[in-house]
Amino acid sequence: MNASIYGVGTSMFGRQPHMSDVSLVQRAVLEAFEDAEIDRVDAVFAGTVFGVTGTIQRCLQTLGIVGVPVVTVENACATGSTALFEAVHAVESGRYEHVLCLGVETMTTHFNGPITPAYNDSEGVAGLAMPGIYGLAASRYGHLYDVELDDLALVAVKNRAHGSLNPRAQHGRQVTVEDVLGSRMVAEPLTLLQCCDISDAAAAAVVGPKRNSKRDISVLSTVLQSGNLWDHRSNHPWGFELMQSVAEEAWKKAGLGPGDMDLFEVHDAFTIGEVTATEALGLSPVGQGLELVKSGHTKLGGRQPVNPSGGLLSRGHALGATGLAQIAEAVWQLRDEAGARQVDGARTAAVETMGGGAAGIDGNGCVITILGG
Repeated sequence: MNASIYGVGTSMFGRQPHMSDVSLVQRAVLEAFEDAEIDRVDAVFAGTVFGVTGTIQRCLQTLGIVGVPVVTVENACATGSTALFEAVHAVESGRYEHVLCLGVETMTTHFNGPITPAYNDSEGVAGLAMPGIYGLAASRYGHLYDVELDDLALVAVKNRAHGSLNPRAQHGRQVTVEDVLGSRMVAEPLTLLQCCDISDAAAAAVVGPKRNSKRDISVLSTVLQSGNLWDHRSNHPWGFELMQSVAEEAWKKAGLGPGDMDLFEVHDAFTIGEVTATEALGLSPVGQGLELVKSGHTKLGGRQPVNPSGGLLSRGHALGATGLAQIAEAVWQLRDEAGARQVDGARTAAVETMGGGAAGIDGNGCVITILGG
């Protein structure tokens, strides 16, 4: 592929009702432009899940980004990653030269607590919101592979430890297994500290053709698919087949495999999500994802750290911004700019974002992007 990420930027993540979507976008975009060392783009691909009509254009006009094509996407949790996918292929095709990718969400404007299911989400209205779906996935996983589900708490402990090193993360406090298992039950077997928090944030990236800059990060592949009908013929937990299918195509296009990656940023909206993602990506055999955590393979200092940013469990989940925040972390890591959470010698990274919530299919969409320094 011939596209590179020139620069990235994010706001702080957290419950920030005092911050408008405009303020969050300004922080992310200005940082990305300065990082990319450019001052104009030819097009914008941007996403928000809960923002009202015109959110993106209203934010961009305060930065003088007007008069260019602005395409707004929505793909649940994979919204920001979908914007990047579209931008990369727009550059690859020669449609545009320099493209801004943007994601923003002000969750606290819309929700006081958990996300309320949409009126047309039959499963959600019946009580099967995302925590319930992941709770069922965890229970199914435990049944299939005869694992101790209390060990899922180790994912939260690891990612909170990573997040304590990330100054932009919503939650910087480390926790113990006892803290995690002792927190309030949300969707059995998932307790509160095994669930990500809603967040207000923006994240951005500038994409363009390869240029002579050592700071640019090459996009080796990026793949997007939506889920197939979830008709219960699969033995795997919800979302697994979609992630696995996208991963197979991403590895093939990049000419690399999971063993070639120095780090991963995966969608850990719930602890079980990281486990099934690492298995679907091929990092471990099916049913053995928890062994990666227990052995230290996926922690900072391990062979292949997973979610060195702290993941969604620490950073928080601002749906439209999440995918591009994952990309930003991977870019910082590959440039050796991640500070105390730096993965030594990082040269390759895989980023996986899973979007869910549409009743009847195996996920709204999944994007996997492979990056190289």
